[in-house]
Amino acid sequence: MRRVEPGTGDRGPGKSGKPRVRGGCARRCRVPGPRSPVPTFQRGYTLLEIIVAFAVLGLALTLLLGTLSGGVRQVRWSADSGRAALHAQSLLDEVGVGEVLQPGRRDGDFDGGRYRWVLDVAPYVDRSLPPGRPFDPFSPQLLQLQLTVTWGEGGPRERLQLQSLRLVQPDPAGVSG
Repeated sequence: MRRVEPGTGDRGPGKSGKPRVRGGCARRCRVPGPRSPVPTFQRGYTLLEIIVAFAVLGLALTLLLGTLSGGVRQVRWSADSGRAALHAQSLLDEVGVGEVLQPGRRDGDFDGGRYRWVLDVAPYVDRSLPPGRPFDPFSPQLLQLQLTVTWGEGGPRERLQLQSLRLVQPDPAGVSG
């Protein structure tokens, strides 16, 4: 394959009968014209640029992992508080069923001790009524239930507190006898 100088076209063979090649030389010789630039030194990344790049990469990975672990923590907290709410609602539904509800304090646990609960039952005090009003032992009594469920360390984010009111009929056997 012969090389033709750009813009000159094929002018045929030269004086010697050999085909013309770029620069007029058929042998191996330096061909004048555009050369591929060969730099005297190759430019690469400096050590400082590499260190900065790794520092930025490390910072990005740290932020990413922190975000992911925070998300996992939120999912766990949500699952724990949801389960605590289900246990608390279940316990409040059972209180006073098949037994006479009396003022006092009870406690226990769910899920093998993972969730702990304390139930305080006390007569409801209506602050809008004057104190010292007469008490009728034959009338129904309003009781206030306060249920506290804790889990984990029992910190402020690991505590659920529910309050409810129950109307209790007087025990006919206890009043008459």
